Amino acid sequence: MSTSHFPKGVGIAIAAPGGYALDDALLARGIERLQQQGCIVHNYYDSAHKHLRFGGTDAGRLAQLNAAAADPDVQVVVALRGQYGLSRILPHIDFRAMADSGKLFVGYSDFTAFNCALLQATGRKSFAGPMVCDDFIRDEPVDYTLCQFWDCLRGPTHRVRGEACGNPRVDIEGTLWGGNLAMLTHLAGTPYFPRIEGGIVFLEDINEHPYRVERMVLQLLYSGALAGQRALVLGDFSGYRLAPADNGYDFDTMLAYLRETLPLPVLTGLPFGHVRHRCTLPFGGRAHLVSDESGFDLTVSDYPTLDHPGL
Repeated sequence: MSTSHFPKGVGIAIAAPGGYALDDALLARGIERLQQQGCIVHNYYDSAHKHLRFGGTDAGRLAQLNAAAADPDVQVVVALRGQYGLSRILPHIDFRAMADSGKLFVGYSDFTAFNCALLQATGRKSFAGPMVCDDFIRDEPVDYTLCQFWDCLRGPTHRVRGEACGNPRVDIEGTLWGGNLAMLTHLAGTPYFPRIEGGIVFLEDINEHPYRVERMVLQLLYSGALAGQRALVLGDFSGYRLAPADNGYDFDTMLAYLRETLPLPVLTGLPFGHVRHRCTLPFGGRAHLVSDESGFDLTVSDYPTLDHPGL
């Protein structure tokens, strides 16, 4: 990967609102790798303060977020890891302070809760993208993932290509939002769930059997969360195991049912989820989605960047 992709001198803060780093040596390698890319790293996570399955007590993890947002030398706040934890501190996060900080907040999986709540509370856009663990600690860094990350944060527009057979033809625009399916269903009906008209929804999850994916999507439908949305774009849903009792019910069967049932087009092929090759998506940006039977192009604009953080 060419070093021209790396913006030099960017202040990156690491905070752990969810899980802790499983290997401190690998975390050190990730920090070193960010430094080699020209970043100035401000690490607010301390493994000595990890608590149970979390990257600190609830108060400690909240303090990490607050410190990262308040640091004048930081432009980007990247979540250490997903797992679970943000749900416990959502009521205590000052989202207005987060938005007013001008920081670019990045993460996925459990971090979906932050993406959603920040947009709902303030209208501030953030990013569904890489986290320090695992994306910056791998033995072999994934060029696609890192290029997507830096290209997106540079802006002013960002493009993602998805390839899959059988997608419906669409040419639509709308607000891009979504993320981890389990987290979205967890937030539905709460004050932290974004109310968006005419949106393009992206979804991913890991270790969820197709029937559970179907059930969660139907929950979003029945709750009204999908009302007025213009398209549903599916990322990766791997890690599950089928059983003889499924009797032919697999992901493709479930997908066909969703396409018959939902009142909006359903596309597949988004390179996003718990996978090595992961795109970065501006959560809340203005998206243009154009697809045919072989795949789609998703172009996003109108979101904060390193050059224009105040958008």
